[in-house]
Amino acid sequence: MTHTVLDLPPDVADLPVLLDWLADRRADAPVWRDRYGLHHVFRHADVEVVLHDVATFSSDFSAVMPGSEAMSKGMLTRLDPPEHKALRHLVSAAFTPRRVAALEPRIRELTRSMLDGAGASFDLVDTLAFPLPVTVIAEMLGLPASDRPRFRSWAEGLFSMQVDDPKEAVVDPKVRDAMGEITSYLGDWCRARRADPTDDLISALVTAEVDGRRLDDEEAANFSMLLLLAGHITTTLLLGNAVRVIDENPGTWAGLRADPSTIPAAIEEVLRLRPPFPMTGRATTRDVEIAGTTVPARSIVMPWLLSANHDPDAHPDPERFDPTRAGIGGGSQLAFGHGIHFCLGAPLARLEARVALEEMTSRWAGLSVGEGEQRPCTGRVLGTRRLPVVAT
Repeated sequence: MTHTVLDLPPDVADLPVLLDWLADRRADAPVWRDRYGLHHVFRHADVEVVLHDVATFSSDFSAVMPGSEAMSKGMLTRLDPPEHKALRHLVSAAFTPRRVAALEPRIRELTRSMLDGAGASFDLVDTLAFPLPVTVIAEMLGLPASDRPRFRSWAEGLFSMQVDDPKEAVVDPKVRDAMGEITSYLGDWCRARRADPTDDLISALVTAEVDGRRLDDEEAANFSMLLLLAGHITTTLLLGNAVRVIDENPGTWAGLRADPSTIPAAIEEVLRLRPPFPMTGRATTRDVEIAGTTVPARSIVMPWLLSANHDPDAHPDPERFDPTRAGIGGGSQLAFGHGIHFCLGAPLARLEARVALEEMTSRWAGLSVGEGEQRPCTGRVLGTRRLPVVAT
């Protein structure tokens, strides 16, 4: 397959084609400009630099995407220091290892209850991979679990949305309408919590002070939207990916069942092979050279986490599933990012995945992907929206 500067990357739904294409780019075009002028970065070492150097590779897109300011207010993933540090500090206490560990009994209770309702054949996403994390994050935010169908519709709509030119996404009516519906809903909850605070994350957002001021309703709603969507879609995708990878590697389920202490390493290897978010974005603040290519200031750069995780220079024999490989639990595994924007909810996603796999492997001697339609995600996430499975 020949790709020119006028082309776009293959869709994530066709993973084998995409992985082959990424391997070609790492070898022959480690920095590649697509038809819209976005610069894609593929090698592990270069991706790591882009994620770490926040002065050169900004998360604030306002200079390159006019109109994005309103959508970025309070959006942690679209802020640079010092504002990023101040806002992250607002909720970081809720995601410390100790606070997250305290959630384990509730996560295990939910997992068991959801699996109790499953038969021998069921859809993993509908039964567990979606309802478990969305219930947990909704409870943390103080939102009613009865609104779960609405949360799922919003997440699937946003992350599968296709726009012709990514640089125009912020002014695309489809994107604005979708985000407006979510922030309107969350804005109502922010106003309610401001008037009557309780012990939840939304109350923490609307009552805390940052540099002597409180977040306004728009900032608090945007921040809440990020926590709600990222707080469940990551684990939803991770659990589906884990079951698929385990199914593709015979003997793995039995090994995890025999020794549950190996489950965390298996989760890290799944994250390396199939990171829920295959790429992210940054905006250059100056002319910069990456892998011998000069990228102009005010350009959008797309570092590929999926490609970095499959780079043989970082991970020998990268297509092989090997939970015993060295380094996958450290900085070389980039599924959750790197540097100041490392995923705030990573400890929670890891805990939810560990508990889910512990409960499933102890309950069933085997779990395999069944017959029937799978629905691979398209757009910006890597995973499946439907996964029929058969328990034995």
